[in-house]
Amino acid sequence: MGVPFEALIPYGIIVGMFGLTGAGLTAVKWLGNDGKKARWNRDLWDRVMMERDLRITGSLRGQSGNAEAPKGFELSNPWKV
Repeated sequence: MGVPFEALIPYGIIVGMFGLTGAGLTAVKWLGNDGKKARWNRDLWDRVMMERDLRITGSLRGQSGNAEAPKGFELSNPWKV
């Protein structure tokens, strides 16, 4: 006895919704990381460098090749009291 094709429609909807949410999550992560892959397994050093990049460039993933820090960086103290 065959399976009626009407039974396959809900499975197609379920698979489509999983695919749509997976693609949406990937897009949100990509946009949130300035078009780069998401970081994983970050340790303390990575978090400190991300804070430094945020203070220098205004973006967690941005990096600067300038030899000198921008104006006002000397007053941008990362130490928390």
